[in-house]
Amino acid sequence: MGQSVSARRMDTLDIAFAEARRYLASLDTRPVASRGTPAAIRSPLPVQFPMHGMPATDVVRAIAAAAEPGLTANAGGRFFAWVKGGALPAALATDIMCSAWDQNVVLASTSPAGAVLEEVAGQFLLEALRLPPDSSYAFVTGCQMAHTTALAAARHAVLARAGWDVEAKGLQGGPVIRVLANAHHHSSVTRALRLLGLGSDCIVPLGGDVPGTVSADALSAALADAPDAPTILILNAGDLNIGACDDFATLCPIAHAAGAWVHVDGAFGLWANASPRLAPLVAGVELADSWATDGHKWLNTPYDCGMAITRDPVAHSAAMRMTAAYLTTGGAVRDPMDFTPEWSRRARALPALAALMELGRDGLAAMIERCCDHAAAIYDGIIGFEGATGIARPTMNQGLIRFDACDGANISDAVIAAINASGEAFVSGGNWDGERVMRISVCGWNTSANDVARTVAAAGEALARLRSSAEMDVGLTR
Repeated sequence: MGQSVSARRMDTLDIAFAEARRYLASLDTRPVASRGTPAAIRSPLPVQFPMHGMPATDVVRAIAAAAEPGLTANAGGRFFAWVKGGALPAALATDIMCSAWDQNVVLASTSPAGAVLEEVAGQFLLEALRLPPDSSYAFVTGCQMAHTTALAAARHAVLARAGWDVEAKGLQGGPVIRVLANAHHHSSVTRALRLLGLGSDCIVPLGGDVPGTVSADALSAALADAPDAPTILILNAGDLNIGACDDFATLCPIAHAAGAWVHVDGAFGLWANASPRLAPLVAGVELADSWATDGHKWLNTPYDCGMAITRDPVAHSAAMRMTAAYLTTGGAVRDPMDFTPEWSRRARALPALAALMELGRDGLAAMIERCCDHAAAIYDGIIGFEGATGIARPTMNQGLIRFDACDGANISDAVIAAINASGEAFVSGGNWDGERVMRISVCGWNTSANDVARTVAAAGEALARLRSSAEMDVGLTR
C-alpha cells in the first residue's frame, strides 16, 4: 500500500523544514548578494510544463535547488539596502503555521481564530505605535496597499465633506481632489493615487528650508491657493534617503484648520514613535488622520504584512465595505473585510502579533534604537576612509555617503558594486542633490556589532582598491 495522505504531507514538510533550517544556518557565512545566473536558477526545473505530475517531495527538492543560487541573504545581519528587516523567530514560525492552517481571514465566520487574533494584533499595534486607541486598522499585503487603503478612506472623507458619494458615483463629475505632498514622497504614494483614480498630476510637491521636510509657510501658502478644494496632505515619517521627518505637531493643526486630511507615510519611520529616545523625531504624528507602515521593515515580520491605520473608522469602512447575500457578517467580532480591499486573505496579522509579543514594549524600543546606533556606526566607520565623504549622518536608521576617486570623480556606484560582490554586505545607491551616493539602511533585528565591523571593513577595502586602480590607470596614461 502507498503512503497515507498525512504521511506524504509530513514527508514533504520535513524536506521543506530541512531546507529552511539549512538556509537560516548559512546566513552568517553565505554571500549576502546572490551569485546565481538565471540559467542556474532554472536548471533544476523542467524545461516545459510536465505532462505528468511529480511526487511532492521531488517538487520541493527541485524548487529548493532552483532557488538556492538566487537567494539574497536579506534575512541576515549585513543587508543594508531598500529598508528590509529580517523575520523574528516567533514571526517566522507563526507565518509557517498560518500557511499550514490555510485560513481565509476575511470574516469572523470564515475564521474565528484569525479574526479574533487580528483584533488583538490591531490593539497591540496601536499601543506599540502610540496612536489613538479607537483608530481603525487593516492588515494588508505591504505599504503599497496600506497607502491605497488609507488614502481611499481619505478620498471618501474629503469628498463626503463636499457632498459627493465617491463609492456610489465614482470620480467623474465630482469635485477635484488636490494632494499636497512632501516633495520627497515615496513612489508607492504616487502609485496609490494612480490606483485610486486621482492620478499623479494631482500632487503638489511641498518643501522647506530643512532638507526632506515641509515648512509651515509652504503648507500655508499651498492651502491658501485653493481654500475650497477637497485636500489631502501627505507627510513623511522617515524620508527614504536621510530619515527626515516632517514637523507633525506644527503641520497637522494647520492642515486641519483648512479642512484637509493628513496622511503619514511611516513605512519604517513611524516605528520611531515606539522608542522613548527617538519619539521626539516624530512628535505630533498621532495628530494625523491616517498612517501607513510595513511589518517587514522595522517590526521584522515576514513579507505580506502592511498596516493601514485611520483615525476615522467610518470613512475607512465606507471606502472598503462590501456585502453579499451569501456572506455571514456582523456580530461581536470585527469582520476584517470591512477594512481591507480583499475577499481572500491569509492570516497575515498573526506574524505581526507574534513579533509584537516576542519583543514587548521594551524589546521593540531596544531593537529600533540598536538599528539606529548601528547605522551611525557604519557611517562613522566608513567616512574615516580617504575618499569617503559623509553626506547625511543618520538621525534615524538612514544615512548617505559619497565615494570619490583620487581625481575627485564620483565612484559611489563602483564602490557599491564592489562591496556587494565581496559577499560581506549588501548596500544600495541613490541620488541626492544631483549626485550618486551610497545609502545605509539598517532595519534587521539580528544586525550585530560584528556585522557592522565586517561591513565597514568591506567598504574600506573596496574603496582603497578602486582608488588605487584608478590612480594606476592615470599613471599608465602619463
